[in-house]
Amino acid sequence: MSDAIDSSHKGSYALITLGCPKNLVDSERMLGLLRLEGYRMVPRPEGADFVIVNTCGFLAAARDESLSVIREMEQLKKQGDLRGIIVAGCLVERQKESLLAECPGIDQLVGVFGRDEIARAADRLIGGLSEQRTVFRPASSVPLSDTDRLRITPRHLAYLKIAEGCDRLCTFCTIPSIRGRHVSKPIDRIVAEAEQLAADGVRELNLVAQDLTYYGLDDGGRPRLAELLGRLEEVEGLGWIRLLYLYPMHVTDELIERIAASRKVLPYLDLPLQHINDQVLRRMNRRVSRAETEALLGRLRERIEGLVLRTTMIAGFPGETKRQFEELVAFVRRQRFERLGAFEFSKEPGTPAERLDGQLPPAVIRARRNRLLEVQQEIAFAWNQRQVGRQMDVLIDCDIPGQENAFRGRSYADAPEIDGVIYITGEDLRPGQFVRCEVVAAKDYDLIAAALAP
Repeated sequence: MSDAIDSSHKGSYALITLGCPKNLVDSERMLGLLRLEGYRMVPRPEGADFVIVNTCGFLAAARDESLSVIREMEQLKKQGDLRGIIVAGCLVERQKESLLAECPGIDQLVGVFGRDEIARAADRLIGGLSEQRTVFRPASSVPLSDTDRLRITPRHLAYLKIAEGCDRLCTFCTIPSIRGRHVSKPIDRIVAEAEQLAADGVRELNLVAQDLTYYGLDDGGRPRLAELLGRLEEVEGLGWIRLLYLYPMHVTDELIERIAASRKVLPYLDLPLQHINDQVLRRMNRRVSRAETEALLGRLRERIEGLVLRTTMIAGFPGETKRQFEELVAFVRRQRFERLGAFEFSKEPGTPAERLDGQLPPAVIRARRNRLLEVQQEIAFAWNQRQVGRQMDVLIDCDIPGQENAFRGRSYADAPEIDGVIYITGEDLRPGQFVRCEVVAAKDYDLIAAALAP
């Protein structure tokens, strides 16, 4: 894309989007609205009229990253390489009162629920108006529209947000205070959006929300994810439907059977458990027990053929004893999750966990997290080795620059930007194509495969 200024457009801008796929959908919605208003996106902030930084504010590390990017943009602005800065997203929502004082080079703040007014913020910046520098709106009681997006993912994959907010009150989490109560998007709207995405070339549809299994409970009083998946199954053009983030409480038998029988819904479930010790789970307010968790995992493994489970665990939660941590390690060893992420407990301001007794030293928290990752690395590498010699369908993501007939892709077991990848050799392959491959080698978290003749 050219960096030259086009006089037929209002102005040029660059985007830096941080955080989770839900934030990415918000970014794409803002880009679409700016395009409709005559603004032109360029690949780099240098030389642009303004930059949009869509921030994450979930954990301290994410806030630090967001602030680092903002300060880098302030430096570009000070040097005259950038005209203005718009900051949006979760960090803005968390630090409404302090962010402008902390980063005075910011021109406009746009809160999570002010995203649809991004063009107004841009107009004020371009017009040199500074009397209103913030756009904040209360959490919406109706689902936001995610149509008219300008997608920045590869053409063959997309994220579709089926709900906003969260009604879970986990003691360590800031999401409800940032994104409000859970609000489900109507099924007909989701299906229409999926049809538009499929018509635009999407082959892998990743469903996202703070909690997919809560879908429908706010609108009718019963879980409706299985019903939604039945409708999405019929959308022509989609090859894979992936589920990202399912709270264990409302994984119903109906949902399990829907996944097990589906032609498109992948046997890949992102099921963050956070811990397994009952006392720690109660202090986290997870409202699920070890016995219930183990029973659920057993049902999932028994009923869904080829199931790949991803989970996350928190190490060093306040009051976690050495014995409780060892219980978690033993659980991970026994369950042998194909995918697992481990996080250090982060003492987030305003959360109940911030006030809990038994806060652990940072060095202990870090050591426990590293121990979990070491255990999981052994499990993950062994799982990868077992894939050698197997045949599987691979979705080609891109070619590898400078290498002839070399491509990068993923199997159903690999969520984009989260899990490992598969390096493929083969002729006449293209991004967005499903290819039957044979795995010939494993390399750490990745696989190496050869495309099979059609």
